[in-house]
Amino acid sequence: MRPIVWKIFRGRSRRWVFNFFPAFRGTGGRVTRVSEDFREIDVSVPLNWRTRNYVGTIFGGSLYAAVDPFYMIMLIQTLGPGYVVWDRAAAIRFRRPGRDTLAARFRLPTKETDAIRSILETERFIDRVYTIDLVDAAGTVHATIEKTIYVRRRDLPVAPAPLI
Repeated sequence: MRPIVWKIFRGRSRRWVFNFFPAFRGTGGRVTRVSEDFREIDVSVPLNWRTRNYVGTIFGGSLYAAVDPFYMIMLIQTLGPGYVVWDRAAAIRFRRPGRDTLAARFRLPTKETDAIRSILETERFIDRVYTIDLVDAAGTVHATIEKTIYVRRRDLPVAPAPLI
């Protein structure tokens, strides 16, 4: 969705849009909270028939897919239409099997978006790396995901991003 479209949605409606969007719905994850300014999003991944793998734990693909889009969407919303934002790379490290509901908390401080804007005054593009932990109710980390996000100003000509 375009950034402007989100302005019509508030509170529960934003969660509803995420949770019923077919690509996200298929992950088995649920958005439990979206802040008004898109700087905080909470997601949970329950162990149920949709997320259970062959050995009875949460499927790794569900864990990754449930956290995949959020930093990109948060940056698109907070930076505004003057910036191009894309997922560039990702890595997941499984630490222990998920046998209960796991949760992820996404936070994007104002200092982070200010730093991105500042760096893009002199650079053509920037890659930012964000780390998300999926934790159980006791706070035990079950998986760690690293997302690399590409950002550039829209008014600059497209520079081919170097291959990693």
